[in-house]
Amino acid sequence: MSLRYILLALTGWTLVSMSAFAADPKIKLLIIDGQNNHNWKESTPLLKEIFEKAGIFDVSIATAPPGDTKGFAPKFSDYQVIVSNYNGKDWPAETQKAFEEYVRNGGGFVSVHAADNSFGDWPEYNTMIGVGGWGGRKPTEGAYLRIKGSNFVRDTDKGDRVGSHGAQHEFLMTTRAAEHPIMKGLPEKWMHGKDELYDRLRGPAKNVTVLASAFSEKSKGGSGVDEPLLMVIDYGKGRVFHTALGHGKEAILCAGFATTLTRGAEWVATGKVTQEVPTNFPTAEKSSNWK
Repeated sequence: MSLRYILLALTGWTLVSMSAFAADPKIKLLIIDGQNNHNWKESTPLLKEIFEKAGIFDVSIATAPPGDTKGFAPKFSDYQVIVSNYNGKDWPAETQKAFEEYVRNGGGFVSVHAADNSFGDWPEYNTMIGVGGWGGRKPTEGAYLRIKGSNFVRDTDKGDRVGSHGAQHEFLMTTRAAEHPIMKGLPEKWMHGKDELYDRLRGPAKNVTVLASAFSEKSKGGSGVDEPLLMVIDYGKGRVFHTALGHGKEAILCAGFATTLTRGAEWVATGKVTQEVPTNFPTAEKSSNWK
């Protein structure tokens, strides 16, 4: 018997394989791009870098073909999180059905910025994202999310449009669900980098928790009300994180965008958030970059 085992026997310790101390496997995450009215060739590499920098994700990319999406069929079940950086032509019916089943059965989904413009005539997708804009959506269907007191509620008043934004600018985000795992530890107010502030998003607006909002100033071409910009939605057994932030490079480089994105992706995958709030997170007075 080796000295190692004699010492273990004398001390009462148990020999444990070093594999027991190995780090948890990384969360498998798929970014979908390939069509977008925004510059996905610039934004996808930045999104990938954000996720990899977090250290807990194994990132893959599925790029839809230009034009006809026939044959585009990612194997969603291979991943714990699907991140959409896609706004383009409809996926094949069988791909849409597979995606519905994936999320309904417990898969995680993250919708980034213009992904909430996509698939306006896909009812289940609209239910997943809660509210969306453009894409043929009608002001006579669904509801806005409008704040009353301290809560966002469905507002079925008819509007003149579904989806709008004024000039790009920095704007102040207000945390609305401070105890949610994604937002826990974040400041009540923080400045977001130059971005499009989406307004008048509309949809089924059911099973939605608004995590953060921003006031859309009329002087900037906005709606004149608080607009929901970070949301989570329950869809069957699945969880969805919807961020309306992230128009272009300046917005994506914001440490507030990156932090909420990675925390949102971890939460939809696992139901918890283990990531600390970075020391360079924006303040109410000043935005900051992660890079």
